[in-house]
Amino acid sequence: MTQVRRFWPLLTGTHRYDKSLSTRGRGAGQIIEAPILAYLIETANGRILYDVGCDYAKISDPVKRAHYYENLAFAFGPPQMSEEQRLTHRLAALGLQPVDVDLVFIGHLHFDHGGGLRDMAHAEIHVHANEWQAAHEPADTAYFPDDYADDYRWRFARSEYELVPGVRAIESPGHTAGHMSLFVELPKGAPILIAGDAADLAENLDDEVAPGLCWRDREDLALSSIRKLKKLAHETGAGLWPNHDMAFYRRCLPFPEHYE
Repeated sequence: MTQVRRFWPLLTGTHRYDKSLSTRGRGAGQIIEAPILAYLIETANGRILYDVGCDYAKISDPVKRAHYYENLAFAFGPPQMSEEQRLTHRLAALGLQPVDVDLVFIGHLHFDHGGGLRDMAHAEIHVHANEWQAAHEPADTAYFPDDYADDYRWRFARSEYELVPGVRAIESPGHTAGHMSLFVELPKGAPILIAGDAADLAENLDDEVAPGLCWRDREDLALSSIRKLKKLAHETGAGLWPNHDMAFYRRCLPFPEHYE
């Protein structure tokens, strides 16, 4: 039986960029606005956070912003993140503090998914071992090594596993070397399968289009993960959630409402 009690999608910022970064070989020249999301899962055995968004200091401080985002080597451009959208403020709106989160599950360590780790230094941090290795190369310019350089309580996954009953880590590499999705079995209604950046947009799922950025150009690996997630969603009746699709996000329950 699932231990999940409640589930919230949390908007922690937005990002405007060329659509071809989300859909490989499509959308060049088309600028889209994408949500930067984290997901809070309350269980009978504590609280789990999937992803932590960006490092607010790198966006709000003009010097850091220029260094990390406003340079020719970084193709993505700076994200937008208000004080209200900070993860700490989203938690506060629910009557919580960062210390009330017990486990942080990082789908992958790109800047918009692992940047907020400093606010969660107390928690156990889960990431795939292959992701950890790729992040330390670093495999691409979307990794900011100082995001994950502190002395955190790391746990390195090497396969799929159950975090708690009703919450399962799903391997979905391709976008990055050790990308992980998350299957969440709600106490009522259909399960939710968080694709993470295995599928930025509904279009990635519907048309089976790989993300624009693929680890070592392994488009085949990314497509295999998309098909794996679609198959799992079909077999379990789960809703399959793309991660950076603004239209999809706007159809979700508005914060601070939750799923159960």
